[in-house]
Amino acid sequence: MLWTAFILGLAGSMHCVGMCGPIVFVLPVDRTSTLKMTWQLFLYQFGRVLSYTIIGLLFGFLGKGLYLAGFQQRLSVLMGVLMIIIVLTPSRIFNNYNFSKPIFILIQGVKKRMGSYLQKKSSKALFSLGVFNGFLPCGLVYMALLGAIGTGTEILGGFYMLLFGLGTIPLMVAVFFAGNVVNLSVRKKIQRVIPVFVVVIGLLFILRGLGLGIPYISPSDAILQISNNAKDCVTQ
Repeated sequence: MLWTAFILGLAGSMHCVGMCGPIVFVLPVDRTSTLKMTWQLFLYQFGRVLSYTIIGLLFGFLGKGLYLAGFQQRLSVLMGVLMIIIVLTPSRIFNNYNFSKPIFILIQGVKKRMGSYLQKKSSKALFSLGVFNGFLPCGLVYMALLGAIGTGTEILGGFYMLLFGLGTIPLMVAVFFAGNVVNLSVRKKIQRVIPVFVVVIGLLFILRGLGLGIPYISPSDAILQISNNAKDCVTQ
C-alpha cells in the first residue's frame, strides 16, 4: 500500500501549488549560478520532505500503538473510512471549526521564522524554509498522515510520508521554473479530481483490512496471521 502515498502526493500536487506556490515563487535562491540555484532548490525540497518523514514516523508510531492494542486489520479499515468521510464532508462544515486553533501560537511561530528566512539567500535558509514549510497545516498532508497511521509501524509510517513528499516534488519544481504552468480553469478541474484519488486510496486501505485474499491489495487473514506469528517468534 506504500505506493498509494506517492500517487496521493503526485495527484495532490496541484493542491500543494495552490497552498505553497506563493512560497515557491519567492524562494530566495541565488539565480546568478544555475548550479547553486539547483542545489538550494534541492535543499528546500529535501527539508520539506524530511519534515513529512519525521511526522510520518511519529504518526506511524501512533498507528503501531493502535496495532499492538489489537486493532490490527481494523486499523487499516478505520483509516480508509476516515479518509473517505473527511473528503466527502462538505468544506463548510469544517469551516465552522478551527482545528488548528490549539496549535495556533506554534503555527504563528513557524510562519514568523519562515518570514525571516525568506530574506536570506543562504543554503541554510533554503533548507530551513523547507523544514518549516513541512510543518504548516495542510489538508492533503492530513490525508497522507491517516495513511501513515494505517501502516501500523513507525518505519513504514515514515516511509509512507517520504513517498508522499517525493510525489509532490515534480510539479512544485515545475512551478518554480515555469511560474503558472497551467491556467486557473485547469487547476480548478484538477482540484476537483483530488478527492477522487483520496476516496480510491481510502477504499484500498479498507480492502487491505478486510483480508479478502486478493494478492497485493487485500491479503487473506491467514497470511497476515502467519506474518504476525513470525514477528512474535523473532522478538522472543
